[in-house]
Amino acid sequence: MTLAAVGLSHHSCPIEIREKLLFAEKSLPQALTRFQKRVPDSGVVILSTCNRVEVYANAALGPDELQAEIRSFLAEWHNTPEAVFTPHLYQHADKQAIGHLFRVASSLDSLVVGEGQILGQVHDAFLLSQTEQATDKIISALFQKAFTVAKNVRTKTNISAGKVSISSVAVDLAVSIFTDLADKTVMVIGSGEMGELTLKSLVSHGVGQVLVVNRSPERAKEVAAEYRGEPVLFEGLKANLHRADIVISSTAAPDFILDASDFQHALKSRAKRPMFAIDIAMPRDIDPAANELDNVYLYDVDGLQEVANANLEARRAEVARCMEIVEDGVEQFHHWMQGLVAEPTIVSMSQELNSIRERELQKTLSALPDLTEKQAEEVAYLSRRIVNAILQRPMSQLKHEVTHHDPHAVLHLVKRLFGLKESP
Repeated sequence: MTLAAVGLSHHSCPIEIREKLLFAEKSLPQALTRFQKRVPDSGVVILSTCNRVEVYANAALGPDELQAEIRSFLAEWHNTPEAVFTPHLYQHADKQAIGHLFRVASSLDSLVVGEGQILGQVHDAFLLSQTEQATDKIISALFQKAFTVAKNVRTKTNISAGKVSISSVAVDLAVSIFTDLADKTVMVIGSGEMGELTLKSLVSHGVGQVLVVNRSPERAKEVAAEYRGEPVLFEGLKANLHRADIVISSTAAPDFILDASDFQHALKSRAKRPMFAIDIAMPRDIDPAANELDNVYLYDVDGLQEVANANLEARRAEVARCMEIVEDGVEQFHHWMQGLVAEPTIVSMSQELNSIRERELQKTLSALPDLTEKQAEEVAYLSRRIVNAILQRPMSQLKHEVTHHDPHAVLHLVKRLFGLKESP
């Protein structure tokens, strides 16, 4: 049996290649079925996201043979020659495959280390495979262990602490200033991509009201409609500034569109309630002097990036601790998996000794015809206890031996000692 992981990601290849191997979500059930027809009695999970495409499979094949089947499956399904993507593939077997999945699920292999989205994607991929009855005992146990390891990584380390994207950092800072956003108003100025991402994130965090300011009335109405907000003409920017608790500015203006005096006037109308301003424009939209005012908290791109970088460095410092948890999980699962190799031999040992027990028991009972039924049952029970006691230590030691030595040599010796038949 071989457990294999074959795939490619943002680490190993450009997006042009990943796009060729991306599985459409609606096609995944058919893809799982196709793979199992190609490799009978296998277990398989396909993980397909914007950053990675990976096939995890378990089958009664050698590592090279199973990996070749996966490559051929990918080429056939996507109608793409293997030569196009093989140079970008990583191909792992057994212990290396286990470690790779555990790192992926724990977000240690992600573009942004510590992000939480990948664990949900791995879970969804496994759940689909399970629903389609495409998993087997080992694949199911592998993914369940991956979820446990990922949970330990997230709860026992700070790998997920602190946001590392500009928009997320901005939202975190807003929450730190206002605590509750439900009764707060955000004003977005311009239609820059980063500004809209930040607005989207604030809305998802429950900000109360949205004001959209744009030089184009049509664009202002369009964005306002999307976020259930209120469009404001650009000429009305300063007159409405006092209404905003949070200001996001992302225009293409060549000069400042807001200066310190504008915020000073706004604060008077607000009874000096705090204002949080996010200037994501380049060149900047807001005069840095505004940050010198009491109750005005102004961040530009560099300031936000500095916070994001500090958070990212803190996460990277946790990677070593995370890897210890992952490696411990890999060793545990690998030992369990190796122990499975001994199961057929353990069953044969038990059957052989119980066959001998049953034969000798019948001889003994025939020689003692005066025993009552209850006494005969006691003798039979005693014989079973003796055999179980004899088997207990050899079975435990056998599992230990196959995890630390060549399992084929160990099993061959045991079969010879007990006179068991060799597996075909």
